[in-house]
Amino acid sequence: MKRLLLSAALAIVAVPSHAQTRNEMITGIVVDHVLAGVDTLAAQTAKLDETARSDCDPASQTLRSRYSEAFDAWLAVSHLRFGPTEVGDRAFALAFWPDSRGATPRALASLMSAQDPVAQNADAYAQVSIAARGFYAMELLLFDETTTSGANHEYLCTLVRTVAADIANNSAAIAQNWQTDYAAALLEPAVQGVYRSDDEVLQELFKALATGLQFTSETRLGRPLGTYDRPRPARAEAWRSGRSARNVALSLEALRDLARHLSANDADLSARIEGRFNKAVIQLSDLKDPIFAGVSAPQTRLKVEVLQQSVGAIRALVTEELGPTLGVAAGFNALDGD
Repeated sequence: MKRLLLSAALAIVAVPSHAQTRNEMITGIVVDHVLAGVDTLAAQTAKLDETARSDCDPASQTLRSRYSEAFDAWLAVSHLRFGPTEVGDRAFALAFWPDSRGATPRALASLMSAQDPVAQNADAYAQVSIAARGFYAMELLLFDETTTSGANHEYLCTLVRTVAADIANNSAAIAQNWQTDYAAALLEPAVQGVYRSDDEVLQELFKALATGLQFTSETRLGRPLGTYDRPRPARAEAWRSGRSARNVALSLEALRDLARHLSANDADLSARIEGRFNKAVIQLSDLKDPIFAGVSAPQTRLKVEVLQQSVGAIRALVTEELGPTLGVAAGFNALDGD
């Protein structure tokens, strides 16, 4: 974990040899950031599916490793909440979190109690509640004994295999839609197209960056922080699998890559954005708290609050300077409420 964080902090920014046109910038993002990311997601979730078919034991280290690798791949593209990820609520089907009402454990418990035959088929399973699908449902199946205690072993095995297959099918559909259709919509905007100009495309990509930073600050860090009088460490993302801090690190890594592309034509601004990302990544590394369990202790809580402020400072620089440089704004997003 520490190596991941430090290597990210010390990464060197590649400066283009010439000022990019807006379309060249978009092409770089689509090819190197988006398509590369969704292809990796499809490949890693396919490996998860393949492993679950041969080894469905929730305690299997091989299965858990494949799950972690697939989850890593999702974090690299989870901020791309537009286009193929929104068709059929695919993003929510892969990542139903936060789950403030505990819908996922209830949905899984209901399936296991009834030994619902819907789990026999991945295509049929795609019609069940989103809460019972995706990475967070799989986390409960692999890492939470409260969820799986007393479950029929054979049915639990079937459920693990089907959830893995559903994740793989969903990821493959996202990658295919990007490759065969949606990439062209960004690369070749048209009056009658999804995007009418390069400006609209950059608006969408900039919004993904700003919203991704907001989600990491307010949700990935904000939820476990809770309030000073009532910290909520059990609300940290993926704490059962020990991934809370890792998810923040991978999110920052992905968002930094997108920010590099978007700021490539302004060396000074790019360097300042890079510096703020470095600061946050080093703070996260120094925290040494993989699941933010220390938010109940004043000293550790302060470190998490400082980290949250650093992520907020990145977002402020992005919205206040990068947006105007590109001639775009983040606009409304789902995190802004009604």
